[in-house]
Amino acid sequence: MSETLTPDVCVVGAGSAGLVVAAGAAQLGLDVVLIERALMGGDCLNHGCVPSKALIAAARMAQAQRLGGPFGVAPVEPQVDFATVMDHVATTIAAIAPNDSVERFVGLGVRVLKEEARFIGRTELQAGPHRIRSRRIVLATGSRPAVPPIPGLADVPYLTNETLFANHTLPDHFIVIGGGPIGLEMAQAHRRLGARVTVLEAVDFLPKDDPELAGIVVARLRAEGVDLRAPARIVEVARAAGGVAVTLDTGERLHGTHLLVAAGRTPTIERLDLEKGGVAFTTRGITVDDRLRTSNLHVWAIGDCNGLYAFTHMAGYEASLFIRRALFRAPARLDPSIVPWATYTDPELAHVGLSERAAREKHGDAVRVLRWRFGENDRAQAERETDGLVKVVVGRRGRILGASIAAPHAGELIQPWCLAISRRLSISALAGFVPPYPTLGEANKRAAGSYFTGALFGSRTRRLVRLLARLPLW
Repeated sequence: MSETLTPDVCVVGAGSAGLVVAAGAAQLGLDVVLIERALMGGDCLNHGCVPSKALIAAARMAQAQRLGGPFGVAPVEPQVDFATVMDHVATTIAAIAPNDSVERFVGLGVRVLKEEARFIGRTELQAGPHRIRSRRIVLATGSRPAVPPIPGLADVPYLTNETLFANHTLPDHFIVIGGGPIGLEMAQAHRRLGARVTVLEAVDFLPKDDPELAGIVVARLRAEGVDLRAPARIVEVARAAGGVAVTLDTGERLHGTHLLVAAGRTPTIERLDLEKGGVAFTTRGITVDDRLRTSNLHVWAIGDCNGLYAFTHMAGYEASLFIRRALFRAPARLDPSIVPWATYTDPELAHVGLSERAAREKHGDAVRVLRWRFGENDRAQAERETDGLVKVVVGRRGRILGASIAAPHAGELIQPWCLAISRRLSISALAGFVPPYPTLGEANKRAAGSYFTGALFGSRTRRLVRLLARLPLW
């Protein structure tokens, strides 16, 4: 039977962004309806962050068996049971899934509708037999893999991140289209698990990251045997015996058993009937202001569907802004400059704030660049993980503008710089803290401390210290 619901907040999409809003609003005592047509937890839990990191962890265990020689541990080629590896991935998803389940959210007081939603008015949605009227509608419908218009691609079996983790057969030759974070993470993981891997990138690898640090990651993947090609122009994809054939503009024809398309994301908004809701959008996503409001002031768009940054932590940040702004009426506005990102290759690559190029364009000659290599870090030497770099961009009066790290655990090591940028700290804050020894995190302090090296050990300071040395002790 048709039913009309009038919640305080209606959330469309049960991925990272939508779940944070639904849980927060419900726990604040509001009446909340959450609409999800597919899997609770969205892309991150089911097809993205969680399964990919579980696969990467398995690949790291395999690689460790190959690298024991310098430590006096006989290296061996690992025996990989790929089906069991993928069982590990599924088990990881299952362990986390209860946090995002219908049962948990119903327990919080949320009404969950397993339906597809579409606008039928500025403040009205239809979801199956349910009509929902709400003064606050939050769109959090996420994104899906973009499929490039390559001739023949639609006619061959190919994988995306939405289908990759259902594959239980180790590829013989794994061809990846796309050299961004997803493409390189999965390329390295499959290579370490025993597959031959070729990555085809139209422009350059990790194009959004600092080229100096991206080069460290690319060099490691090549050293491990990943065939990286950029720029590579694909003219045709076709079926072939045992898999697919990819033809390049050079005339070379590559044969692969499995093909992964990792060529970016596109917002999932086409079935919302946004026009009927008066919600403006483009091919990049739903148009929002710095309060995440759309052209319809009753509607907010958060997470991947607004086309800003397709990161789970960005989705959570935007959800918190909605709660602060729309529910508490606090003056909260989006600040993209404080949002980091990380690529979970080995070494990892992490970044926050302005890149060196962006900083120089904005601040000119006031910019200083600080570097500290992990070859100068004692813990990195002990673990033979010296291929890494901390790179920090500093402006006037030592204000931290941006930081990038290529190193093991860079996603963890970037966090002090995230705090520094979000609180607009100067470089002295990072130079003055005391890290435990020996840790990789010491590299952050050493990079920050290098800002003062010239002044501290310069001729003026040396003259001052000689003068002070003549004074009586006190």
